[in-house]
Amino acid sequence: MAPSSTSIETAFQLAKERYSAVGVDVENALQKMATIPISLHCWQGDDVGGFENSGSEIGGGLAVTGRYLGKARTAEELRGDLQFALSLIPGTHRLNLHASYAETNGRRIARNELTPAHFQSWIQWARDQKMGLDFNPTYFAHEKAADGFTLAHADRGIRQFWIEHGIACRQIAAAMGKALGTPCVNNIWIPDGMKDSPIDRKTPRTILAESLDLIFAEALPATEILDAVECKLFGLGSESYVVGSHEFYLGYAITRRKVLCLDAGHFHPTETISDKISSVLAYVPRVLLHVSRGVRWDSDHVVTLTDELQSIAQELVRGEFLDRVSVGLDFFDASINRIAAWVIGTRCMLKALLLALLEPITMLRQFERESDFTARLSMLEETKTLPFGAVWDWYCMASGVPVGPVWVEQVRQYERKVLSLRDGSSASSLPTNVAGSGAAR
Repeated sequence: MAPSSTSIETAFQLAKERYSAVGVDVENALQKMATIPISLHCWQGDDVGGFENSGSEIGGGLAVTGRYLGKARTAEELRGDLQFALSLIPGTHRLNLHASYAETNGRRIARNELTPAHFQSWIQWARDQKMGLDFNPTYFAHEKAADGFTLAHADRGIRQFWIEHGIACRQIAAAMGKALGTPCVNNIWIPDGMKDSPIDRKTPRTILAESLDLIFAEALPATEILDAVECKLFGLGSESYVVGSHEFYLGYAITRRKVLCLDAGHFHPTETISDKISSVLAYVPRVLLHVSRGVRWDSDHVVTLTDELQSIAQELVRGEFLDRVSVGLDFFDASINRIAAWVIGTRCMLKALLLALLEPITMLRQFERESDFTARLSMLEETKTLPFGAVWDWYCMASGVPVGPVWVEQVRQYERKVLSLRDGSSASSLPTNVAGSGAAR
């Protein structure tokens, strides 16, 4: 049962008093919170399938586990699922699309021939939702990427195909940004690498830099497009060598003034991206975050409210980086309800940001300037028991979305009425709590 609006309001007012006692203006924190968009990733809704009907395996170091019912099969279904998910998430957000989600009316269009026309329905949908779009070229699940190389390929013809794809995608992203009045972050990630140790690590990286320079040769307005490059430590099939490593792309982003994408799962398990944010922002103009949750490896589990997620949000707020960082999600889990995965991950990202905005930063900074590390540590620990939940509940209620776990039952109803019918199941035969058929990651 959902709490009453009166009880939520009462708890909120008491919480404001508690936070005010340590110098935190809750209303100001909520105003900032409302301006932070999270870019939801379309590929959670259909297991990174896309609509090319190429029949290719995903590949490129990507894998989706689980076979939960109700996967979106068409763009219309995917947009419907996204719209429902967004109705359960407070705030105004964005959608992150891959090029493989083009709508071509059943025609096979080569990826290097994609145009903005193939994404007009997405643009119109985003306009109707009053949200922005972000974009990604798709350098996997394709016969010309079957050997694990694309922009760093030794074959000039294959490499040229992927260069042309990158150029086409920049035009699409710019068109999205222009149409929606908000810059589209166009992020390049490629799977290029080797399973075992190579002899020549230099040549593929030289080729990759040349390919990227050709893709970025045309200057496009920053009001329409923000170009990003994404690094990775390893992938399935590229365990020993990834051409686009962190060091490679950091250097490229610095020298070419590009956005650097930091994915929470793309580093060694003992590394965290929270500590990297202030370092790289000293040299690059902007950072794109792909927030996921790796378990022992880059497994892209659904984002939960972990210590590291909170550390990421704290770094954005404490460093005053919110205006220089784009926050996106990147996970794909088919072992649970896909819509619930979106809602859980996005709401947790927002919770982490709100927790960070409710820190008594002025007081903590003063302790640090005075080298009073005892007071700093004690206050950091005391803030953990401040009534954050009351503020979050009020934010959800004020945003017109469900408070607490009520949204889970709404997802179950949607599952019975919509998702189950896609698998040929009878909605009336489903129990209230439907179990996934796929093993957890």
